[in-house]
Amino acid sequence: MTALQQPARAEGPLRPPVRVPFPVVDEVARHCLQEEEPETVHIEVHLPGRLDPDRLRTAFAEALRRHPRILMREAPGRWYRRRYEWELTAEPDVEVVTFPAPGRDALRDARTRALTEAPPLSLSPPIRVEVVEGGGPVEGSEAMDAVDEMRTSGEGARGVGSLARAGRVPKGTVLFLTINHTALDGPACLRVLATAAELYGGKDNSPAAPPTRSTSEAPPPPEDTPSNWSHPARVAQGTPEPSPGNGMLVTELPLPHRPKGSPYTVNDQLMVTTALTIAHWNREHGALPRPLRITMPVDDRPRDATMPIGNGTRLVEVPFIPDELERADDDMPGLLSSTALRTRALKSLPRPQLGHGASLLTAPWAPVAVRAALTRGLRRAAAPWTSTTLLSNIGRIPYPLDFGEEAGRAHAVWFSAPARMPRGLTVTTASTAGRLHLALRWSRALLGHGDGAHLRDLFEHYLHTTEVTP
Repeated sequence: MTALQQPARAEGPLRPPVRVPFPVVDEVARHCLQEEEPETVHIEVHLPGRLDPDRLRTAFAEALRRHPRILMREAPGRWYRRRYEWELTAEPDVEVVTFPAPGRDALRDARTRALTEAPPLSLSPPIRVEVVEGGGPVEGSEAMDAVDEMRTSGEGARGVGSLARAGRVPKGTVLFLTINHTALDGPACLRVLATAAELYGGKDNSPAAPPTRSTSEAPPPPEDTPSNWSHPARVAQGTPEPSPGNGMLVTELPLPHRPKGSPYTVNDQLMVTTALTIAHWNREHGALPRPLRITMPVDDRPRDATMPIGNGTRLVEVPFIPDELERADDDMPGLLSSTALRTRALKSLPRPQLGHGASLLTAPWAPVAVRAALTRGLRRAAAPWTSTTLLSNIGRIPYPLDFGEEAGRAHAVWFSAPARMPRGLTVTTASTAGRLHLALRWSRALLGHGDGAHLRDLFEHYLHTTEVTP
């Protein structure tokens, strides 16, 4: 969301709430809502200690007031209205923070709710925070001392599960944030969480300085990149599941090594890894080689308290041709360098968040009901040109997310993005405490859990292959 934040407090009891028209991204998402596949973003934050319920609720309530643009609900209106509008509220309509009953399946059930139950747009704010105590281990770390032991032993992060079964991993607390993606995105909600952490624990949660990037003019992308008008490859059909909605798998991996002075970034390594993973998957399933296009969100917002809250990323598409992926074994440095040229060039180009066509669709030339039907029809017609997949690399979590001495600092943070068809698969990564946290999310109409596990293994393999010496 690009509109400026503004307080929603009215000066008198009879003054109506402030209303703000939906920005382009919000309106397109609102037009294309599907009950069977909710547009949710999930954030999963693992803490080593416990949280006090009253203190946490108080901290979140104050954090929402400090970022008033999150306190909003969809304003009611007639079918013939020309715009959807957000209605800004002075206080939440619902209790944002809840504490589900702890239990053996509490972590799994919270993940399921994050994928299947979107916070309603009709109630302010459109987020939900669930606090799972004693969530138990996941495929990533649940206590840094246990993870360090597994690294030393050479077994990796997956060995944490065996330590947990032996009773040697403290269970801690898991914060589940579920976001209605029509209203805001993961980085914006993470900013609110950092404010809540600072208010709760009294620790400084200011963002770390962003990495230094070259300010030289980005070169044009290589001439042999495929046209965006060509039909990109689709993720090949796996073993779909009968139930609708999304499935998800999270895991922890080592951050890929990158030699000092490399012309590429970790993001470029993740981009190449994603392309090689899908190319391998498609070969295994008999799909003909086709160019891949991977959508990459780019976020230029500041990370401090002035960060605009809403959907603030713009989308670019990074192309790959089959030949360069097939030559990766022989020329990985070349593939990484060419990918770096493409991503730098795409990031430097000024472009509306969803392209110029979306701005025309959301202009108020007709009632929203008419434009919604047109948008859904165009989306179905454009399905063959939709990118192969989406890679959302949050990068290093910029905030400590330190909740004080008792609860501690976050040692693992996962995000996942919606995975509706025709893409059917999204890859989301973030790094915390020197580890890479990977979430694979898929449409159950395309893949099953076994497929997700295989894609995770392929991703881990190809991530290692990007650790090359120039």
